[in-house]
Parts: sequence; C-alpha cells; structure tokens
Amino acid sequence: MAWPPEARPMTRGRILRTFLADPRSRAWLLFLRFGLGYGVFAVLVLVGTWSGAALVMATIAGVAFNFQTSRRLVFRSSGRTLRFIAVYVVVLILNWAALRTLRRYGLSDLESQALLTLPIAAMSFLGQRTFVFSPTNGPA
Repeated sequence: MAWPPEARPMTRGRILRTFLADPRSRAWLLFLRFGLGYGVFAVLVLVGTWSGAALVMATIAGVAFNFQTSRRLVFRSSGRTLRFIAVYVVVLILNWAALRTLRRYGLSDLESQALLTLPIAAMSFLGQRTFVFSPTNGPA
C-alpha cells in the first residue's frame, strides 16, 4: 500500500527538497555562501596573509565550492564552467579595486571587505544568472 503524498515519512532528501523549494531558503544559502567567503578572507588576513592573496584564496575556495551548489541548489539549471570562472575573475578584479580604494580612505582590510561583501555577492549573482545559468546558455 502506497503512502498518500502528505503522509509519507520525512526523509533527509525530502526535507532538503522541501527546504530548497522555498525561495527564501535559496536566498539564505546565497547569504551563507558569501558569508563563508568573507570568513575565509578574514581568517587569512588575521593570520597575517596579504589581503590580495587572501582575496584570491577566498575566491578560489568559492569557485571550487560554489559551481555545484549554484547549479544544483540556487539556479537549478545547467551552467558553463568557463563562464562561471570568468564571472568570478571579473568580480575578483572589481572586488580588489574596490578594496584598495576603500583602504585609501582609511578603512582596514576587514572593514573594507565587510562593506564590499553584499555588493560583490549581488554582482556575482547577477553575473552568474546572466552569463552562466541563463536558460539561453544551453547544456553544460
């Protein structure tokens, strides 16, 4: 005898699918991913890593982790790996330029990057949505 859909036991996969079906949950995942990126940057800077190197390392960690999560959980579509990396390279260059500019105004690396995290996340999201995961891009 089959379970009616509303009475099926909640498996881990079903809980995750239910959570991800809610657009607010996907927004939370985006926030978490970029918050973790700032965390990696902050830890590296606090242990004495040059801010440019910390930014590059945090970006590389983000690229390694984010393609699969963006493809499967956020956009739920196929995407192109080279375009994904290209968006990250452009965002990294813009982030680095903005970080240096804010430092000229007397802000620390941590303060500057904290201010930049949200705009950088928005640029990355828009770039990914437009150039990587748009329906017109075809299969990966």
